[in-house]
This record gives sequence, C-alpha cells and structure tokens, in this order.
Amino acid sequence: MPTITGCQYLAIALFHTLMQPTLVLLAAGMGSRYGGLKQLDAMGPSGQTMIDYAVEDACRAGFGKVVFVIRKDFAEAFRTQVGDKHCGRIEVRYAFQDLHDLPGGYTVTEGRSKPWGTAHAVRAARALIAEPFAVINADDFYGREAYAQMAAHLSALSDNNALAASMVGYVLKNTLSQHGTVNRGVCRLRNGQLQSVEEYTCIGIDANGELHGENLTGKRVTLAEDTVVSMNFWGFSPAIFEPLEARFEAFLQARGGEAKSEYYLPSLVDGLIQEGAVTCPVLQTESPWFGVTYPEDKAHVVESIRKLTEAGAYGA
Repeated sequence: MPTITGCQYLAIALFHTLMQPTLVLLAAGMGSRYGGLKQLDAMGPSGQTMIDYAVEDACRAGFGKVVFVIRKDFAEAFRTQVGDKHCGRIEVRYAFQDLHDLPGGYTVTEGRSKPWGTAHAVRAARALIAEPFAVINADDFYGREAYAQMAAHLSALSDNNALAASMVGYVLKNTLSQHGTVNRGVCRLRNGQLQSVEEYTCIGIDANGELHGENLTGKRVTLAEDTVVSMNFWGFSPAIFEPLEARFEAFLQARGGEAKSEYYLPSLVDGLIQEGAVTCPVLQTESPWFGVTYPEDKAHVVESIRKLTEAGAYGA
C-alpha cells in the first residue's frame, strides 16, 4: 500500500473541505400573508428563529457555508439578530435580491415592486457559489434527516461542471395550513425520479372536504392528499446558473411586463427535465415538516419545536 505523505493528507483534507456543500437560504420574502418579517420571529424556547434551526441542522449534516439571500433594507437587523450568531461555526455570506438585478439589459416595468420569485433569489447568490449547494426557504422547518440526506447526495457529486438537480419530497397532506391556502410544487414521480413539477397556488380544503389548488393557468384542480410536493428544498451543482440565466431571460421576455409575474425554481427544474437536460432524484424523508405562512401557524410551530427540544433533538 503506498504511503500517504503529510502534504497529501493536507491536500485530501483541503479537497474535502472545498467539496462541502453550501446552503442557500432564501430570506428575502416580504412576508405579506404573515404580516411581518417572520424570518426574524422567535420560535424556540430561547428565542431561536426558524433560520437558527436550519443552520444548526445544516452544520450537523456537513454543510460548510451558508449564503443568506436577503434584502438590503433589513440587512443590518438580519446580520445582528441572525447571521452573527453563526459566524463561529460555519462560513456566512450574504447575497441581496434586488428587483433591478436583471440580465440582458432588461429594466423593471413602471409600478412593479414585487421581486421576481425563487429562481431570481437563487440567481442573486451566483457570484458566491462554486460548489454543490442546497436551497431552502427561511420560514420552513425541514427536519434534520432531510439535511443529512441532501448533504450526502451533494457531497457525492463528482463533477461540478455537470448539470445536476435533486429535491427533498414531502407528502401534501402534511404540509397544509389550517389557517389559509398555501403554494406548493406538485410533483409526478417515476422510479424515484422527478418527472414533472408544477407550481400550484391557493391549495386548501374546501367546504366539501376536498383538496384543491390552482395551477399556473388559473385552473382549479382536485389534488390527492398523498401527492408528493416540493417544499423548495432543492439541490444543485453550480452548473445550474447557466441555464437559470438563459431561462430567466426568456421568462422576462415573455412575462417581464406583468406587475406580479414570478419565475419559480420548480418551473426552472421542470423545464430542464422536459428537455432531457437533467434528471432529478427525489430524496424521500421521514423528517417532520412545518412552516409559518400565517400568524396563526406560529403556535403550532412553537409547540412542535418545544416537543423536539424536550425529546433532546435541540438544546433549550
């Protein structure tokens, strides 16, 4: 067996450090339905935010860097209340989702104030990422197992220049709110691979006890409770930024003049799948999911975290 020198050990250690995946945490949302900056709202017994739990789970799973995608108007408060707490355990970077950060010389239509959606938010981090990365929402609790599965999957990618995508899947009935409708990426799977994903809005149970949602054409569709949905927990190789740029520019050409149009990550991935440009394994998880869409959801989240804390999953 060949002898490995000290320098080789150092090179191997450096390689594994460089290959640690990054977590991109989308926290630029305005919280319009919630009524405030829910990203900074205390949920844990000692004032922990949902973001604090996400970073803790990511660190335990082996992520080496977190990129917070935020808005400049609350950057100082975010750094003080959230980001600075984690600088000692993981590399912390910031990217700013700016309404005017557009490709191809496009400009914002007069009167528009709404950001361009989750794909645009991920695009904001493009200069900070050269390694496989995961994307999550700031106001969702995904569960420790989900981070571990995604970190293992991303760490196994062998070529950063090859286009790669993956997703953590959840069951629709476990992701609903009792206090209003929700938006979800409705998925179709075959042999553990994502075949299509379509963004549905206004998902909820009607007066007859039936589950419905609206697709992007505005059509009201009946949905099965056990439908697998995307909760915006995605994994990508850095090669994703090239098709993201091209497709976002095409989106702007087609719908950039609309006051509230958004380009969603599910739309990006679905388009790539349909073209045969990428395959997307769905990582099934038994982790609990819960999130805060409406103010009334907070009590459930606080109680769920309390139970996990009492069970020893998290420190008080």
